[in-house]
Amino acid sequence: MAYKIPVYLFTGFLEGGKTHMIQESMESEQFNSGDKTLIIQFEEGVDELDLSAFASKNCFLEIIEDPEDLTAEKLTALGKKHKADRVIIEYNGMWPLQALYENLPANWAIFQEMMFAEARTFIDYNRNMRSLMVDKLMNCEMVVLTRTPDNIDKEEIHKIIRGISRRAAISYDYPDGHIEYDEIEDPLPFDKEADVIEIADEDFALWYRDLSEEMDTYEGKTVHVKGLVARDNKLGKNAVVIGRHIMTCCADDIAYSGLVCNFSAPVSLKTRDWITVTAKIKLENHKLYGGRRGPVLYATEYAMTSAPKQEVATFY
Repeated sequence: MAYKIPVYLFTGFLEGGKTHMIQESMESEQFNSGDKTLIIQFEEGVDELDLSAFASKNCFLEIIEDPEDLTAEKLTALGKKHKADRVIIEYNGMWPLQALYENLPANWAIFQEMMFAEARTFIDYNRNMRSLMVDKLMNCEMVVLTRTPDNIDKEEIHKIIRGISRRAAISYDYPDGHIEYDEIEDPLPFDKEADVIEIADEDFALWYRDLSEEMDTYEGKTVHVKGLVARDNKLGKNAVVIGRHIMTCCADDIAYSGLVCNFSAPVSLKTRDWITVTAKIKLENHKLYGGRRGPVLYATEYAMTSAPKQEVATFY
């Protein structure tokens, strides 16, 4: 496997603490021991990086402020210019992350993605810029809430983050320097250890996301779920796609999310039929998933049914 230059991605909004964290990290000999490090800032905040204080002087700063300059060619050229061993990116909170993902050079790989946000404004940002908040929370591994006041509503923040990601760790950074980690229990609304996992209509989005993120835990499990049928001639007469339209944050991002479902005999189901199905889950490489490994349902029984009260599944 070809070597990939590791990318440390810092996301979040202005004054969230991204620059401060990069400064602290680069001043540490444990993190900055001599590798040639390229730091790319896609916005300039209130704080400025002080490269003279870094533990190693093999660090180079580049600033990209125009979205049109976010190209694979530009990033590749910067990496070659500084012969970078690793890259740190401080991303612009107002730019969609997909633009970065799509233009990341082929020999770069995101090693860690963290989101930084000021605890006091986190809920307001979510209320006023929900789509951007979802964008930054979707793939991050850790959320760091900075400048945390003692009276912060951790339950509400937990709910917002868990409505988008169940895997992101959550930490609170207080002004006195101590850090607390979110330890709120977050049980799933269905029993993964049941003989048949019953998925309520209102829990489909949570189940689909958990299935996507924790596939291995579903191998060999049996599920009973309601879904909307989509036919694909490439699957043959014995298989359909079953899923739901899921809304992550707003009407603009509603998308159909489905799973291959195989039957023991040809079925006359049509696109837009609603059915309930009891099926065993197997993990297989499948053409519907671009040849990648994914969950495939093997139906043992099914029945026609009506649409759920709320046809579009949500995380709330």
